[in-house]
Amino acid sequence: MSTQGAIGLSPRNQGRVAIPLLFGLVIALAVANVLLFRQVSGLKAELLGTRDAILAELAKVKEVSSVTTAASRQRIEDLRAELEAARRQAALAAGRAKQEALQHAEQIARRLEEEQTRQQQQIAGELSQVKEVAATAHTKLADVSSEVGTVKTEVASTRSELEKTIAELKSVRGDLGVQSGLIATNAKELAALKALGERNYFEFNLTKSKTPQRVGDVAIQLKKADPKRNRYTIEVIADDKRVEKKDKTANEPVQFYVSGGAIPYEIVVNEVRKDRIVGYLATPKVSPARRS
Repeated sequence: MSTQGAIGLSPRNQGRVAIPLLFGLVIALAVANVLLFRQVSGLKAELLGTRDAILAELAKVKEVSSVTTAASRQRIEDLRAELEAARRQAALAAGRAKQEALQHAEQIARRLEEEQTRQQQQIAGELSQVKEVAATAHTKLADVSSEVGTVKTEVASTRSELEKTIAELKSVRGDLGVQSGLIATNAKELAALKALGERNYFEFNLTKSKTPQRVGDVAIQLKKADPKRNRYTIEVIADDKRVEKKDKTANEPVQFYVSGGAIPYEIVVNEVRKDRIVGYLATPKVSPARRS
């Protein structure tokens, strides 16, 4: 059997086969990098709130892939140069020396093939990792979208309930004969008034005592509470002046003026208990002009 038959192809024919394979490898690597870049770019547009974390992960994968690809290319070039040198040596050698050179060339060719296979497997693994990251991002995006939809539904429901409550609020005349603002008879209606933002509201829970208790910018002292008749008596201290509001009923606007105010303050007691009243103080949002 001739030497050429022992290795299957002549050195010249082996060179012709190996070079297209090498170019094909380089083209495959370039295509793989282009596909990877396009896939990452497509994911960026879809990943909304999580895009920063995903971009960082993809950048890391791309950096590792670039370093690995560059190292593999250099390794392939080195092996190719070593293979060509071995083949030239085999062509010039004779006898046993030639046989050893050919065997060495075959070993290098196998190593080259193994290196190409390893690199292809590594690129496939990196692409799989990118797909996994993208799938996780899609799942997170779907979860966020679901939560946003739930929040929107809850907000719409709350707004509808608030508008309904506001529509049920009433305005009556206070004990000074002045038409009051909207009044609340319970916590739900008071929350609706606060949402309107037309006045300042200060809630209180006052017990009968010998000293006034601070509410907003005034002080209130509970003198008497009669839960059976749902009536109470208080004393209001404002601008160093004391005003007694005697025998008032629950949910009745109790009005009084402060110095320089054209719009009265209003106290609304929603609950009269034994030696205790619960309600709120409503004051103008902006200090009005002085009364004439």
